[in-house]
Amino acid sequence: MDLLGWFIFLFALLFSVMLHETGHFVMAKKFGMKVTRYFVGFGPTLWSTWRGETEYGIKALPFGGFVKIIGMHSLDDVDDPADEPRSFRRQPAWQRIVVLCAGSFMHLVLAVVLLCGLALTIGIENVDTTQLGAVSACLAPNGNDFANGTCGSSHKPSPAKVAGLRVGDTITSFNGKPVSTWTEFTTAIKNTAPGTAVSLVVKRDGQTLTLHTTTAHVTGRAGSILGIGTATVFQVPSPLGALTFTGSFIGQQLSGSVHAIAALPSALPRLFSKDRTSTPGGQVSSVVGIANYTGQAVAANVGWRNKVEFVIQLVAALNIFVGAFNMLPLLPLDGGHVAAIVIERIRAWFARLRGQPDPGLVDMRKLVPVMFSIFMVLVFFSMVVLLADIVNPVNIGQ
Repeated sequence: MDLLGWFIFLFALLFSVMLHETGHFVMAKKFGMKVTRYFVGFGPTLWSTWRGETEYGIKALPFGGFVKIIGMHSLDDVDDPADEPRSFRRQPAWQRIVVLCAGSFMHLVLAVVLLCGLALTIGIENVDTTQLGAVSACLAPNGNDFANGTCGSSHKPSPAKVAGLRVGDTITSFNGKPVSTWTEFTTAIKNTAPGTAVSLVVKRDGQTLTLHTTTAHVTGRAGSILGIGTATVFQVPSPLGALTFTGSFIGQQLSGSVHAIAALPSALPRLFSKDRTSTPGGQVSSVVGIANYTGQAVAANVGWRNKVEFVIQLVAALNIFVGAFNMLPLLPLDGGHVAAIVIERIRAWFARLRGQPDPGLVDMRKLVPVMFSIFMVLVFFSMVVLLADIVNPVNIGQ
C-alpha cells in the first residue's frame, strides 16, 4: 500500500464532494434562494467566516461537506418566517430540479475535464500499435516459459534477436504486407508456417530498414512466433478525438455501473472468497477499496504516464458513477427529491383538471419510513463492501 496514493485519492474524493456541493450552492444563489452554510467536513467547526448571509467554514472530519439551503422540504422549518419566500420549497419546480441536478452535473463536468485533459496532455494509451516494447533474447523451449518471458534451458536466439529487432522499432510491413496494428501484425506471424523465411520493414530513428529472419514454433503454442512484445504508446489526439474518447469512456462507465449494480446480489457472497478478484465480488468496491487501488497504482513498477492515467481515469470513473447513482429516484438521493417534485407537479396538474386547489408539497412525513429503509439498505451494502475491502482486498495486479 502506498500512502501517497491514498492521499491523492482522498484529496480527489473530498474535492469531488465539495464540487458537488458547489453545484447546489451556485445554482441556489443564482435563483435567489437563501443559503446559510457552506462547509468542508463534518463535526466540530475548526474555522468559519461570514460573507453576507452565508457562513463558510471547515470542520474537523474531512469526510465530505454540505450546503444548507433553507426550507428544503415540508419538514424543514425556517428560522425566520420572513425568509420563507426565499426557501427552496417556495421556488418554481424547474428551479428546484436544476438545483438538485447541479451536484451530479458537476461530477460529469469534472470527469469531462479530467478525461479531455488526460487525452490532450499525456495522451491516450494504445497497445495496438506495431511498436516493439520487448524483444526476447531466446527461443523459449515451451509455452509456459514463453508466457513467462523466460528462456528455461534454451540458449537458441529468438527469431526477433536473429533479425536484429530492437525495443522501440516500429514494424510497417511483414513479409511484403503492410501492417498498422499489433493485432494485424501478430495474426500475420501466427498464420505463417514455422520455419518460413520472412522479411520485416522497420522504422528506427527516422530510418527505414529491411530485416530478415525465420519464424519458429514453441511447443504448446499454435502457429509461429518471433519473440516480441507490444509497446504501450500514448498518443495525443485532436480536440475532437479527445471528446470522442471522453464520450466513449463515459458511456462504458455508465453501462458498467448498471451491470455492477445489477450483479450486486451475486457479488455479495463472493466478497470474502479467496478468488474475489476474478468474480463479481471483485467488481464492487468501497472508498477503502478504491483508495487501495490508487495506492497500488502509485506504488507499481510502471512508467509515470501509466500511473497518472490510471489515477485520473479512476477518479473520473468514480465521479461518473456517483453522479449517475445520485440521480436514481430513491430518497434520500437527489434523484429521489427530484422524483418528489415531479410527483408534486403531477398532482397539481390533476387538481387543476378537476378544478381543485393545488395539494402543495409532498408530505415528507409519509416518505420518512421509505427514506429510512432505503438509507439502511445503502448503509448495509456499504458496510459489507467496506469490511470486505479491509479483510479481503482486491489486488489490481492479479
